[in-house]
Order: sequence, then structure tokens, then C-alpha cells
Amino acid sequence: MQKSEEHDGKRRQSRKTRVTIKEVAYVLGISKSTVSRALNGYADISEHTRLKVQRAAQDLGYKPMIHAQAIRTGLVRSLGMVLNADSHDGHRPFLADFIDGISRRASQDNWTLTVATASNAQEVLNTIRRLSDEHAVDGFILPRTRIVDPRVEYLVKAHVPFIMFGRTGDDTDCGWYDIDAELAMEQAVLRLAGMGHRRIGFINGLERYMYARVRFEGYCSGLDKAGLAYEDALVRRDAVTRRDGAREGAELLDLPERPTAIVCAVDLAALGVYRAAADRRLEIGRDLSIISYDGIAEGEYAAPPLTSFFVDNRAAGERLADLLIRRIQGGAPETLRQLGEAQLIVRASDGPPVN
Repeated sequence: MQKSEEHDGKRRQSRKTRVTIKEVAYVLGISKSTVSRALNGYADISEHTRLKVQRAAQDLGYKPMIHAQAIRTGLVRSLGMVLNADSHDGHRPFLADFIDGISRRASQDNWTLTVATASNAQEVLNTIRRLSDEHAVDGFILPRTRIVDPRVEYLVKAHVPFIMFGRTGDDTDCGWYDIDAELAMEQAVLRLAGMGHRRIGFINGLERYMYARVRFEGYCSGLDKAGLAYEDALVRRDAVTRRDGAREGAELLDLPERPTAIVCAVDLAALGVYRAAADRRLEIGRDLSIISYDGIAEGEYAAPPLTSFFVDNRAAGERLADLLIRRIQGGAPETLRQLGEAQLIVRASDGPPVN
């Protein structure tokens, strides 16, 4: 009997020690609804109030009852992302920083991240449909967008919130965060032209993806601003691996009048061009200049180190998580579009042409 009473007493004590939203509101001297909306990240609550409420809730030991919130709001407070393990991005090192950025930002407002993988593009779409139908997540982050993207078409029609990392051919009803790769490619061409290069080649990525279109437009814009004529012979496509870069680089370097500089849309392809140049006894940075995009670690340790545009993928993940939470909470997609910039890391792979 005594043990039962002690057990009941502990249960009552445990219930009493759970801090409620009402108690947080009392301590701060504000309404319960304001506390609730601040903790749930609603846009009508100022950043100052949101941070004040979060700090007080943390100090008081408030912990949200996730299941009760889900019943009340219809939200499971989970962001979804489905990765295509069969794509060339499947094992890229950027994913660790990218996912970490999403998770960090989500956890600030007591959201979680659900990551799934699929073996091909169709399975990615099937997985998105399943997670949506099961209400396992509240919305999706879509990495590596295509010009015509079935994921976007499905989510728009199904009225499921999403934010793209990149843009698409038709961005009606779409929110996105993207890096201004067009500007980066333009700056790469202008940098090389400023050094005296007049034949500047371009090796692009996979053309079904929106990033390839944007980077090609940047290359063309750079040529135009530098007063250089576009030549189709100086442009190669669909190179995303070292092998691809070596193949396409060989095509450019075997031209009767080869380029003295090459801009690459993808770092791995640029490292493949190193191999093609070595096979022809061309010295990178002297006989052939290369500027690329991605800022992967392998570029830093190449011989010579690769000049490349670096993207802060952790910061990109944080931005995307923030935008998706705002979209789930009712933000209009047209107001949730942001453009960041890549940072040029100058190393030793580019320089003036040899006279």
C-alpha cells in the first residue's frame, strides 16, 4: 500500500513539474496565444518576441508535447527530403554540410528532418507521394531541380508545401533558394578575359538540370560583356565526373585552335580536364587556365590547386529549412525566393596565357 502511494505521489509530482505554455506566458507577462505562436514560428510574431519566448521556455524547462501539437495543428513538425542515390550527387561530400544546416535550423524551432533515399527519379517521386499520403512530413526540400521537374508538378497539384534548392523552368507557385551561378560563370569568363584569354571553352553539367542552363547563360553573358564571340565548338556538355571531364576536355584540347582557358560548371569535371591536359603535356595554370564551380575539397589538393567558386552548403541548408517552415505556416511561395552568391577561391589553376 505504501509503495502504491509513493508511486502515485511521484506521478503527481512528475505531472506538476511539466512546464506549460500558460506558465511561460505568466512569467513573461504576455498572452498564451502569443507564446504558442512564437514557439511555432508564426510570421506575425516579431523576431525579438520569438527569441525572448524561446529563451524563457528553455530557461523554464518547457518541452512541447509533439503528439498534442500534431492533433491540434495537423502538423507533425517534420521537414522531408528525398535523395536520388543513383544520381551523380549521391555520394558527394556537400551532403553532410547541407543536411547539417537543415537539421540545425529545423531544431531551433523544434522541427525534425526526415531524409529518405530512392534508387532513381521515379522512385524519388513515389517516395514523395507516399510520405505525403501518410502525413509523415509537412513539406519537402527539393535539391537539384530539373528544367521540367515531375516532383514540382506533383507537389503544386497536391497543394503540398515545398521549397526548391535551385529554380525550374516554370516557377509558378514555387518558393526557392538558389546560388547565383549565372553571375559566377560570368565572373569566371570576365576574369579570364581580363588576363588576356580570347578562346575560352566551357564544359557544362547535365543539361536536364536547371543549374546547367543557368551556368551556360552565365558563360554566354560573360563572353558578351568581354566582347568575345560565342563559338559552339568551344562548348561541351554533360560532364559531371572526372571521366566525363577528361573526355570532354580532350575534345576541346584537340581542336585545331584549342582554347587557352576552360570554365567548368562542375569541379569534378574540371579535375578530369587536368588528366586530359597532362596527357597532352600541358601545364595547368600556364599552358591552360581552368576556373570551376563547387569548391569541393579535392580541388584544394589538386596539383595545382583549383580556382573555384565555393558554395556554403551548410548556410544553404539553413536558408532552405527556414523558408520551408515559413511556407508550411502559410507564407506565399512568391515571397519565399532568395538568391545567394558563391565565393571565388583563387588558387593556382588560372593565369595569363603564354605568349
